Amino acid sequence: MKSNMKYPEFFNDVKPIVLKDKLSEFLGSTEKGIIEFSYIDIVKMSGHSCGVTSGAYLMTLMGLKELYGEEMPVRGEIKVELSGTLEDNTGVFAQVFMLITGATSNTGFLGIKGSFNRRNLLFYGADIHSNVRFTRLDTGKSVEVKYDVTKAVYPGEILQSSIGPYATDEDKKTFPVRWQQMVKTIFDNADKVIEVKV
Repeated sequence: MKSNMKYPEFFNDVKPIVLKDKLSEFLGSTEKGIIEFSYIDIVKMSGHSCGVTSGAYLMTLMGLKELYGEEMPVRGEIKVELSGTLEDNTGVFAQVFMLITGATSNTGFLGIKGSFNRRNLLFYGADIHSNVRFTRLDTGKSVEVKYDVTKAVYPGEILQSSIGPYATDEDKKTFPVRWQQMVKTIFDNADKVIEVKV
């Protein structure tokens, strides 16, 4: 069946995140528990594509790569600590982290006879000098990831060009394309906007 969903072509160029989910394997949901997330999945979950959703995706992609190296990350066995609180855009970051890593605060799956618990793995207001810290539950190894979108683009300026008092009809008409071009620029400059520290 042909999909009715149309989106910017560059979404397909963003590297997917592949993990092993032992719960998925146990329940037969996916073969060998392999789960793949794409940026399109993030757009579907959040309903939009912006500097926050792209940044959260990149932080997870690059953070887990550093944390696991050549090993496949294990979904449900990663603790996630955010420096921000729910009063800011941290909530959007957290939604992306939760979707990909499986970590939740107190709303996730309780587990089966002590296994596969997803609760108490995500925390806000952590005392860290980054946006997020990912920790492997099996080894205790941690990485901190910092995201600075201004090293590539200035989302506020682009947004104001559409909604500000001097925005023209042409500005408003071209805004969606310009906004997604901004997101593409973020992905194209991943090594500039993302800093990973072990």
